[in-house]
Amino acid sequence: MQDNRILELAYAIAETTRDKVGAIESIMRETEILALNARIEAARAGAAGAAFGVVAEEMGRVSGSISGIARGFRGEVEAQAQRLEEAGTAMLTELRGQRFTDLALNAVEIIDRNLFERSCDVRWWATDSAVVEAAETPTGDHLAHASSRLATILRSYTVYLDLWITDRQGRVIANGRPDRYPGAVGHEVADQDWFRQALSTANGDDYSVADIAREPVLGDAPVATYATAIRRGGRHDGEVLGTLGIFFDWAPQAEAVVQGVGLGEEERARSRVMLLDAEARIIADSWGRAALDERYPLATEGRERGHDQSPGRLVAFARTPGYETYAGLGWYGVIEYAEEESAKAVHKPALIE
Repeated sequence: MQDNRILELAYAIAETTRDKVGAIESIMRETEILALNARIEAARAGAAGAAFGVVAEEMGRVSGSISGIARGFRGEVEAQAQRLEEAGTAMLTELRGQRFTDLALNAVEIIDRNLFERSCDVRWWATDSAVVEAAETPTGDHLAHASSRLATILRSYTVYLDLWITDRQGRVIANGRPDRYPGAVGHEVADQDWFRQALSTANGDDYSVADIAREPVLGDAPVATYATAIRRGGRHDGEVLGTLGIFFDWAPQAEAVVQGVGLGEEERARSRVMLLDAEARIIADSWGRAALDERYPLATEGRERGHDQSPGRLVAFARTPGYETYAGLGWYGVIEYAEEESAKAVHKPALIE
């Protein structure tokens, strides 16, 4: 980093100044010894060495004066160097904190832009004629056609694990990957929040979104679930016939975001980049340890973004600002940076039941 280089140069100048002052002091000590020896020899020479003795005495006085100046200069340099190091370290910490805060904001903005597209997808696909027909008339042919249509969507949109059509009672009647997830059809989701919220949407512009959770039917994979009502005729205000739920493959997408944060090699070795949900659960982690049951003790003190320093570490954070019509879910981007030589020193929060 350029900031590090500037600070290193400042330290080097201070160290060089110390060395040079030390060299001056060493020379003055030698000069004082020479002057002392000269005075001794002048005394031995008697009257013949009197004039030389005066010169030697003056040399000693000048040497002592220079030594005193050098000692004072050394003290001032050391005091100023200490202040310079403290100011430089504080400046570097502040600059790094501001940059890490911007990077944390960028990370949560990237994921929100991605999830905004998911909210658009579910509202669009819920009006697909094959999906609407399957919900209106759930016969074998209509359901098979809808499943085929969902499979076509999945081949193009590889960020999804599966797409489900449910009836009004919360039973899955068709999915896009019956070969991979044969347990989906017939699965009951009436007790799941995403289904209940989708069923109660006011119109075709509304949708529901659930927090990141593991879905047993999808191999216990962590998913972001978006859903909306399927309406008669695909109309904006049509009668609710069932729901469409889409399951965003969270782990690889989130990993790409936290691993893609613009850190230098040294910074990356010392940093843990995370995404937290509104309950402070770690839902993505550059260390690859996000198990969805760990909470991070983030102290925002009411701030939307900022950074804090404690002995050995720097924590920068930013809350989602949302994206276009997507208000976001109150998530945070967080970067924790260890100031020690090893990233192992980064704080490891305890699990919270």
